[in-house]
Amino acid sequence: MAPSALAIATSSLNRLVKEEKSYHAELEQQKARITKLEQSGSGDENAEFTLRQERRALEETKAIFPKLREKIQEAHDRLEHVIEQDKGPGDQSTPEDITKAKEAIAAAKTALRETA
Repeated sequence: MAPSALAIATSSLNRLVKEEKSYHAELEQQKARITKLEQSGSGDENAEFTLRQERRALEETKAIFPKLREKIQEAHDRLEHVIEQDKGPGDQSTPEDITKAKEAIAAAKTALRETA
């Protein structure tokens, strides 16, 4: 049996929230590498190049967040819409699917609050 629209929307939102967490972890790692490079201060040309590259990577990672927030918000709204549609007499979803969807919505709201 094919997954329901609710299951698809839930997994989509979960994937985006997981992606956002991954980018936050990457951001912290990049900051730590930059701090370490700045503290080592060897001053050679290769160290300066590496530091510039790390700073560029940090800025690229930061640039991802606005678009990712948009995608999370869209997936959040779409999932809430699917839940509302699913409440009718032709209820297709199991209580477990609805619980997973509500957990995904809660995780998305938390992720949106943290990045705002």
